Amino acid sequence: MRLKLFTLLLTIVPLIGLARQEDSLKIRAIANEILLHGQAYENLRILTKQVGARLTGSPQTYKAEAWGQQALQQAGADRVISQSCLVPHWIRGGKDEAWIAAPGKKNQPLDILALGNTVGTGPKGIQAPVVLVNSFEELEQKKAGLKGKIVFYNYKFNATYVRTFEAYRDAVGYRGSGPSQAARYGAVAVLIRSMSHAADNHPHTGSTRYNDSFPKIPAAAMGLQDADRLAALLEKEPVNVFLKTHGKMLPDTVAHNIIGEITGSEFPDEIITVGGHLDSWDAAEGAHDDGSGCVQSIEILRAFKAIGYKPKRTIRVVLFANEENGLRGGSRYAEEARTKKEKHIFALESDAGGFTPRGFGFTISPELLKKVQGWLPLLKPYGICELEQGGGGSDIGPLYRELGTPLAGLLPDSQRYFDIHHARSDVFEAVNKRELELGAVSMAALIYLVDKYGL
Repeated sequence: MRLKLFTLLLTIVPLIGLARQEDSLKIRAIANEILLHGQAYENLRILTKQVGARLTGSPQTYKAEAWGQQALQQAGADRVISQSCLVPHWIRGGKDEAWIAAPGKKNQPLDILALGNTVGTGPKGIQAPVVLVNSFEELEQKKAGLKGKIVFYNYKFNATYVRTFEAYRDAVGYRGSGPSQAARYGAVAVLIRSMSHAADNHPHTGSTRYNDSFPKIPAAAMGLQDADRLAALLEKEPVNVFLKTHGKMLPDTVAHNIIGEITGSEFPDEIITVGGHLDSWDAAEGAHDDGSGCVQSIEILRAFKAIGYKPKRTIRVVLFANEENGLRGGSRYAEEARTKKEKHIFALESDAGGFTPRGFGFTISPELLKKVQGWLPLLKPYGICELEQGGGGSDIGPLYRELGTPLAGLLPDSQRYFDIHHARSDVFEAVNKRELELGAVSMAALIYLVDKYGL
């Protein structure tokens, strides 16, 4: 028996070694294609400079969809389709303005951006005393004095979180539910400290979710330098602020997920999804959020076609609609997958910026994670050091909830992401070509391994 086992091991070990060598060579071929002949950076330039900001429902939405269809066709997709969905249509409506109004003194401007999905102040604007609130607990303590006031949430990013997404998750509730919580106690408007730890003064917008039980009030994000200035002033004396915004929610409209795919050669009914979201906030070009994820996903398809790799399973690139202020595209994609009884074996999203890749976060069983971690030696040459539990993406999350699909999200270095997230500084020039391409390499390598070995 021992001799048979020893003989079996002598047979298996060389085969494992040969498979590992074959995988290493294939991934190297993919990497060389992307690093030497990549189109991701040029695709991103066209998306950001020729299409620009892509707020859901804007004319740029449909220009971006046309760009996506063309880019996928040029990448060699076997077929390209658009999947329609009803999406919210919020407009900013004009220039957002705010200033500190002190009688007998010159107005002191505050750099602000209205939060997405919020109502405007009306054409006359709002001028009211400001109440400084550093936490929701403090809001409760001061609730009796909030009627007719502007609440200023000055909750700061926790600088001790090395993983900056933890700081974002900790603070983002003030943007999401802060306006309704303030309105509950009679506040007439809200200002928030931007969801950032940047050193500049750019305001960072983002989506708000109103609680229909309370009045809808205007809300805007403020640049960090102005937030510090206003907070310091409020510690000394009462302050009135004038606020004028023009936000308005129009009736739902139609947008589209843009989908390109390579049909699987052995298991065409098994689908691997990879993508990013095509929409962006209107303040900037949406280069990191999430133009980068879109062009990286397209680049995977292009590289596979360029080196002649024929995947066993169907590889589907999805440029999702409406992630920023509704998540309707991701929900629609999952709903149709469930209705058609599609077999989705894996989904990967890039929505954390086009910075240097560090790893992947997975939402899978411990057994599958152990299997995936066995691939780490093949990914390490391209900068991937972590394959950990916990990850995915907003757009692919509905696949997990609807179908139980295993998920993963690319984890780039996050230190600079919230310097530009949802701000006017999220432009093409903020993206490094090499970092963007290495992210595409890492994603393509993971998709190749999932395609070959399954989950």
